[in-house]
Amino acid sequence: MIELKPLLRATLIGLVLQVAMYVIGHFSNWFAVQVFGFGGMMISATAGYLYAMDTANGYFSGATGGAIAGGVCGLAGIALSVVLGDTLTGFIAIGTAIAVMIGAIGGLFGQMAANWRAMER
Repeated sequence: MIELKPLLRATLIGLVLQVAMYVIGHFSNWFAVQVFGFGGMMISATAGYLYAMDTANGYFSGATGGAIAGGVCGLAGIALSVVLGDTLTGFIAIGTAIAVMIGAIGGLFGQMAANWRAMER
């Protein structure tokens, strides 16, 4: 089961980071070349991780919520980059698919971290 409040919180954090990354990249060509690819994926993974770590509802729920959080913030970031003219329109679909996949992987790692935290108690 997907919990809405942690999902919104993780997605909002991802959105803020994506917007900051793409705005900085719009004004710095070096930053855009060096950071956009890895940075976008890392932000989506972090959003997924935060969701799963917060909920600790199991691997499937963590991966599903992580995929949603990562995909939404990835889509918004890529759309902003297209609007700013830094990314081609055709990258929206593939970039969002990558963000969804990486968000799900982040969710798996977030659930694993939640399990470790529970074992420490």
